[in-house]
Amino acid sequence: MADNQTLSVIMVDDEEALCLGVKRIVDRYSFHLPDVQIDVGYEFAHFQSGEDFLTALADGAEPDLLLLDLKLPGIDGLDVLQQVSDQGREALTLFITAYATFETAVKATKLGAYDFLPKPFSPDELRYGLRKASTQLILSRQARALADERRQIRFNFISVLAHELKSPLNAVQGYLNILLDDVPGDDRRMIERSLLRLDGMKKLIFDLLDLTRIESGQKQRVFTDVDLRALAAASIDLLQGEAGERGIVVALDCPEGLTLHADAGEIEIVLNNLVSNAVKYNRDDGRVDVKLRRDGETVTLTVADTGIGLTATEAAKLFNEFTRIKNEHTVNILGSGLGLSTVKKLANLYGGDATVASVAGEGSTFTVMLGDAVASETPAADTVTTSPAG
Repeated sequence: MADNQTLSVIMVDDEEALCLGVKRIVDRYSFHLPDVQIDVGYEFAHFQSGEDFLTALADGAEPDLLLLDLKLPGIDGLDVLQQVSDQGREALTLFITAYATFETAVKATKLGAYDFLPKPFSPDELRYGLRKASTQLILSRQARALADERRQIRFNFISVLAHELKSPLNAVQGYLNILLDDVPGDDRRMIERSLLRLDGMKKLIFDLLDLTRIESGQKQRVFTDVDLRALAAASIDLLQGEAGERGIVVALDCPEGLTLHADAGEIEIVLNNLVSNAVKYNRDDGRVDVKLRRDGETVTLTVADTGIGLTATEAAKLFNEFTRIKNEHTVNILGSGLGLSTVKKLANLYGGDATVASVAGEGSTFTVMLGDAVASETPAADTVTTSPAG
């Protein structure tokens, strides 16, 4: 049995007679979308100026499909589309115009226009445009809903798995620590190695939870003006013990007062992962340089090390999930293969990206671009852990 779905169509055109003619066609048109078993119908409204339409948007109007004239009194159709695009609305826009040029088409497409209806158009051409746009809109929504459902299932599975694993892991770790005090020699080294592996398993659980919380939207995000210098200094201090034991110098270059409007926990995850990896994969008596700078609306974080480096092939797949570079230099280094994929996902959330430049045997430089967050808070069920990287 098919479901019914009614899409909102809004037309912005200063020709009243044309709007009324389109209304008669749209009100009587419906079709069946067999791919998802949905019967599609429409509700129609129209405005004769871009200003009136934008006012309606501000008052709560939410079109699914927008029929937008290029030539309007006051602001033109491109200006209207620019504002719709800036507001992040997902309405599919069909430009209706007799004046479209190649330059106009290019600009409209860059602003998110889906298609064009040249004036004059026939009822069949209008219905074809509506059907094509409606199909695209519904199928893309269905795909997003399915992806969201998969992410939620993944998060729920990982949460249950983590809960079930943490208790026995903690118990085993506790018993091994008790034995450690009374066992000498080779047996003691075996227990120490087992404890190290247990730490790696617990780290994998935390990394999985971090990743799935971010993907599923289950992570509470509270945005403030984060002091980046203080946060970077804290991350360096967290790894100072391990770095000091190996003679690795970790230097921070960040101006006082540098801030980013962000969730402090998320930026802490980024810093902890990058600094931890720079120490972990470095050579003894090496160096790590952490540098942060703001350029306009973007903060750039670079973490450079003098470590084992990467080949071009290794660097190309480094940000994939569960990817760990395996060679003679990394065989004894523990990690989950999730830390850098989490860094990249977080960078994407802030409108940025994460990249690496590396030379095998000489070292690597990781660069993360971050923009100021625009939302105030995203409610969610859980907070995120901020354990060092894998």
